[in-house]
Amino acid sequence: MKENIDWKRELLESGKFNDKFSTNLLENGAKNFMQGIYLGYMYSRWRKIRGLDKDDPIENQGQMQSSFKEFEEKTK
Repeated sequence: MKENIDWKRELLESGKFNDKFSTNLLENGAKNFMQGIYLGYMYSRWRKIRGLDKDDPIENQGQMQSSFKEFEEKTK
């Protein structure tokens, strides 16, 4: 069961982003594209602070080891 966590309130209370711009953005939301990007950045920082980024799936790098030359030889 997932619990609802107000990440914006947690960031405001923690003081990690306590400048005027960030506080206004967390309280009122994004008004344009670049503010939305910065809000996403703050959300990803919050996830790292809480340790929630470790739940993300790890990229499988075992399938990306062939070269283009090997690919061309297989397709002939």
